[in-house]
Amino acid sequence: MPLMTFPQPSVGPADLAWLREKLVLDAEQAGLLDVAFRVADTPVGPLLLATTAAGLVRVAYVADGPDAVLDELSRRISPRVLGSPRRLDPVVRQLDEYFSGTRTHFDIPLDLRLAGGFRREVITRLPDIAYGRTASYAEVAAAAGSPRAVRAVGTACAKNPLPVVVPCHRVVRSDGSMGNYVGGLEAKRVLLQLESAT
Repeated sequence: MPLMTFPQPSVGPADLAWLREKLVLDAEQAGLLDVAFRVADTPVGPLLLATTAAGLVRVAYVADGPDAVLDELSRRISPRVLGSPRRLDPVVRQLDEYFSGTRTHFDIPLDLRLAGGFRREVITRLPDIAYGRTASYAEVAAAAGSPRAVRAVGTACAKNPLPVVVPCHRVVRSDGSMGNYVGGLEAKRVLLQLESAT
C-alpha cells in the first residue's frame, strides 16, 4: 500500500521573522533573556552589540563571524543569549549618528562586568578623552592612578569590551604614533580621522 503524503506548509522569511520575534518576546516576558545581541554594519566593519538589563555589555569586531564572541558571552555572563535586534535599536541609532559625524559622545547605559580591577579603572577613564583628541598610554596610566602602568593600560585597551563606545581608539603612543587597536590599525585610523574631521 503506497504511503500517503500530505502537502507541507510553506514557511517563508516573514514567518520565520515572526517566530523569532515571538521567541524573543516570550523569553523577555519569562525573564529568560539575559543577553540580547545583534550585528550592525558600520564603516569599520560589522560590530556585534550585546546588552543586558544593566546596559551595553559588549561591542566586538566580528569580521570572522560572531560565534567566538557569543560563546564568550554565554560562558562569562549567561547561556541565555538571544538575537534581539529591536532591543539594540537605540545603540545602533547612536552609532549611526557617531559615524555620520553628528554625535560626539554616547549616552548609553553600560554594563562593565567584563572588565575588572585595573582594566576597569582604565575603561572608566577613557570617556574623559575628549572627542577629536588623543591621550598617551602614559597619560591614561597617570589618570588611572598608576603612572608606571603604561603596559597595563595597553592591555586594558586591547581587552576593552566596548570599543568605539568607550573610546580606546583615542589612546596613542607617547610619540604620537597610533599603537595597536583591537579592531586593527585601519579601523583605528578611520575612527581618529572621523573625529578629527568634525
